Amino acid sequence: MHSKSSDSRQVDAHLAALDAAIEGLLGDRLGGLSTDEIVEVLQRTETALRKLTAADQQVVTESSERSLHSAHDIRTAAEFLVKTLRISEGEAQLRLRSARHIGVWHTLQGDEQPPEYPHTAAALHDGAIGLAHVEAIRDIMRQIPSHIDTIHREAAEQILALLARHADPKYVTRAGLDLLAYLNPDGVFSDRDRKRQRSLHIGRQRADLMTPISGLLDPETRALLEPLLAKMARPGMNNTDDPESPIITGSDPGNPDPDRTALAHAAARDTRTVGQRNHDAVKAGLRLLAGSGALGNHRGLPATVIITMTLQQLEEATGVATTAGGGLLPIRDALGMAEHAHPVLALFDHNGRPLHLGRTRRLASADQRLALIAASRGCTRPGCDAPASMAAVHHVTDWAKGGRTDIDELDLACDSCHALIHDGPGGWRTDTAPPGSPHPGRTRWTPPAHIDPDRAPQVNIRHHLDELFGLLLGFIAARRADERQRWQDRWDAGFDGQRLRRTQNRKATADDEAP
Repeated sequence: MHSKSSDSRQVDAHLAALDAAIEGLLGDRLGGLSTDEIVEVLQRTETALRKLTAADQQVVTESSERSLHSAHDIRTAAEFLVKTLRISEGEAQLRLRSARHIGVWHTLQGDEQPPEYPHTAAALHDGAIGLAHVEAIRDIMRQIPSHIDTIHREAAEQILALLARHADPKYVTRAGLDLLAYLNPDGVFSDRDRKRQRSLHIGRQRADLMTPISGLLDPETRALLEPLLAKMARPGMNNTDDPESPIITGSDPGNPDPDRTALAHAAARDTRTVGQRNHDAVKAGLRLLAGSGALGNHRGLPATVIITMTLQQLEEATGVATTAGGGLLPIRDALGMAEHAHPVLALFDHNGRPLHLGRTRRLASADQRLALIAASRGCTRPGCDAPASMAAVHHVTDWAKGGRTDIDELDLACDSCHALIHDGPGGWRTDTAPPGSPHPGRTRWTPPAHIDPDRAPQVNIRHHLDELFGLLLGFIAARRADERQRWQDRWDAGFDGQRLRRTQNRKATADDEAP
C-alpha cells in the first residue's frame, strides 16, 4: 500500500478541516443573527473565498508547471481544467492568466521566481481582492509601453494593488487609465497622431429623423465639453419632456442659475438616461452658442475650463494637467488654452494643502473653491472618483457643530458621498489628518462598521496618483540601491576572502618547502 508523504498528509488535513468548516457553516441558522452580524458574515465569507482563490492559484500554478494536461493526453492546460473541474473555458483561461502573473513559478534549476505582480498576489492572499481585480490590474499593466522602465512598472503595480484593496474592479480600471497617462504623458501616439485621429462624423439621417454620430475627441475638446455637461446635464436640467424643467436660455445673463427648488422637483421627475441628459445638454449648449451672436467674431475660448498644473510642469511644459472634470490634458494643450484665459495662482503648503483663506460666512467663496479644486481635484471620500466638477464644498467639521468656513476646514465631496456623512447608523465621519500622519492636512473619512469593522480613517488617493507615483519611485529606487550595495559588499567580502586564503595557502606552501 502506497504511503503518503508528510506534505500530502498535511494538505489532506487542511482540506478535511476546510470541508468540516464549510459543512458547519451550511448547517448554521442565520435567522437569529442581527443585521450587523449578517454584514460581518458576508464580509468574512468573501474574504475566505478570496483566500481560497489564492490557494487555488497555487494549485493551478503547480499543475501548469507539471504539464498535467500532457500527462493526461489533453491538448492544453485550459482544456485540462475544463474537463477536470467542469468549469467554463472562460473561467479556466482567467485562472491560468492570473496564475501566470501572481503565481510562484520555478526555473529549470528549481529556483523560485517571485510573482510578477507581488503586491497583487499579496492582496489576493490577504483576501482583500478577487480574480476580477487581478484581471483589471493585468489589463492595465499590459498597456504600459515597452519603453517604460521596471521601476515605474513596479510602482504602477503597487498603486493598482493598493487601489484594488479598497474598491471594485471597474474603479481600478478607471484609475489605471489615468495612471497610464501619468506614466506616458505624451501617449503612445504623438501630437500629430492625435490630430490625425480626431474626428466627428455626422451620419445619414434615418427614417425616424434621428442622426447617428461617431468620432474621437482630442484632450482639449473633452476638457471644453466637461463643464457644459456638468452644468447642463444635471438631472432635471434642459429636459424637453418636462415643460417645467429649468432651461438656461441666456436671456438673463445676470441670473443664469436655475431656481434650486424648481430644479430639485424637476430632478425627481427626470427619468432620462445619462446619455439622454448629455444629448439634451449639448443641444442646449449649441442653442445658446448659436443665439449668442459670438460665432461671427469669437476667436478665443471662454474661460470655463479649470486646469491644475504644478509650477514645475509650467516651467518644463511637460507632463499632464488635470481638469475639474477629472480629465487629463497634455501641458502643451493646457498652455494653449490658457492664452485666452485668466490664470489664477494657488499657493499650497509643503503638504499640498491650500493656504489659509478665512471666511466668516457659511458658503465657500469662488476663490476657496478654486483652491480646493487645485488641491483635492475631486471628491475626497475613499473609493470615489467623482471629479471636482461633480463635487460641492464640504465642511470637514459640520457648520452646525462649530465648523468654520476656512480653507483648511473645507474640502470637496460629491452629492452622493456628502449624504453619507451623518451621526446615525451607517454614517461616515470626516476629520483632518494631523501632523505626523501619512497624509497631513488631508481630509480623512472614517467608514461605518459594515464597511470597515475597525473604522480606520482613510484618505482618497484616487485623484493624487501622480504624487503617490513620485513617492513610490523614490522608495523603490532607494531599495534597489540598497540591494545593489549589499550585493557589492558580499562580492567584495567574498573577493577579499578568496585573496586572503590564496595568500595564506602560498605562505603555508613556502613554509613547507623551506629547508
